[in-house]
Amino acid sequence: MTLTRWQRALPWLLLLAGGGAAAWLRYGFIESHAVTQLCDAGQMPWWCGVRHALVLGFLYGIYGIVALFAALLALRSKNPWLAWLAAVLGAMALLLYCFETGALALLIGCLRLLRLHDPAGVPAEQDRHRDRKVQTQP
Repeated sequence: MTLTRWQRALPWLLLLAGGGAAAWLRYGFIESHAVTQLCDAGQMPWWCGVRHALVLGFLYGIYGIVALFAALLALRSKNPWLAWLAAVLGAMALLLYCFETGALALLIGCLRLLRLHDPAGVPAEQDRHRDRKVQTQP
C-alpha cells in the first residue's frame, strides 16, 4: 500500500501543530505577564487553576514522564500513531521545561515514525542491495 503525499505529510504537520500549541501554552499562557498579573490579583478567573496545574506539571516533570512512557509504547508497538504521539508529547515536554526527557521522547518518536510510517515504500531494488551487503560481510 503506497501513501499519497498528504498522507505522508499529515503526521509531520500535526507534530508542528502540537509544537505550536505547546509554544502558545508556554509563552502565551504560562509566561505571559498579563496572565500572571491577572492570576495574582484578588479575584482570579477559573482558568488560573488550570495555569497553576500546568506549572505544577513541569515542576514535577510529569510531561517528560508521560512522553517517555509514550516513547516506550511506540517502541513496543508497530502503530505509527503511537510513534506520532511519542513525538508530539516529546515536543510538548521539551517546550514545557522537561528538556532531557522531552528530547529523548521526541527523538524516539520521530525515528520510530520514520521507520513505521510506510515500510512498504522501500523499493525492492534497495532491499536486495541491503541484503547483498549483509551477506558479503564477514
